[in-house]
Amino acid sequence: MEIRQPGQARFFDGCAVNERPHEAQVPLRLTLEPIGYVRGPLSSKAVAARQPPAAADTPSRIELLPGRSFEHALEDLAGWELIWVLFWFHHNAGWRPKVLPPRSTSGRKGVFATRSPHRPNPIGMSVVRLERVDGLTLHVRGADMLDGTPVLDLKPYVAYTDAHPGAGNGWLAEEARAAGEAQPADPVTAYAVHLAALAAEQAAWIEARTGLAIAARIRATLALGPMPHPYRRIRRMAGWLQLSVKEWRVRFTVAGREVSVAQIDSGFRASQLARDAGESLRPHQEFLAVWPRAPIP
Repeated sequence: MEIRQPGQARFFDGCAVNERPHEAQVPLRLTLEPIGYVRGPLSSKAVAARQPPAAADTPSRIELLPGRSFEHALEDLAGWELIWVLFWFHHNAGWRPKVLPPRSTSGRKGVFATRSPHRPNPIGMSVVRLERVDGLTLHVRGADMLDGTPVLDLKPYVAYTDAHPGAGNGWLAEEARAAGEAQPADPVTAYAVHLAALAAEQAAWIEARTGLAIAARIRATLALGPMPHPYRRIRRMAGWLQLSVKEWRVRFTVAGREVSVAQIDSGFRASQLARDAGESLRPHQEFLAVWPRAPIP
């Protein structure tokens, strides 16, 4: 990362932001190098847990790089139950000064008041449970990091100094009060997701035809929260809600904490499918031949 000289500007989302470096001497460049990578089952942001407690039973590995004396750096770490993992949000490009957290019902928040991955420097930190150290591989549970995430550093979680049970909850407490709750629930209870017979049949067809495990994606995404959210590709339509999974559109409704998925449709318009006979659109053409698109009520 670079720190520019006075008078220069940085551009984020097309907007120039003037910079005035601190008066103290600072290096012109800070260099970070991964010490290893996360290997686990989370392949996309859509299925990743929002926070480590929501992924408590998810096993993952942190594989450190060989040839850098990390086997010595790992000595004595196995005695710790929990460890901090500092990592790089490698799927994010750019940042946003204000973001819409999944748990916000009152609009966007300043990014520094959130745990959003869309940060000026996309550095993340999570506490995970360390099960064992095997050579340069750390076996952990509760990692909310995607497969291939670059790891920057590891530190032990020290309960007497890292835990502050009485700390306030900022705008989360305000959201809880507005909802009539004494304290914000953490982690948020997962929604129950049910696929109707038609949706389950369509999902099985899509997986067999394209290899996309769409049923698992639907359940994982909607269980975290089915409310409209631009980053998670959930929109409110006329009379229902819609989740986008790649080029497919999933129609569902919500009652309490129950999500009912009614059906799946192609995200392409009929005119697009009629005009383009390319291989990428063929599954969508075949899908609509089996399940013709009904008029939208």
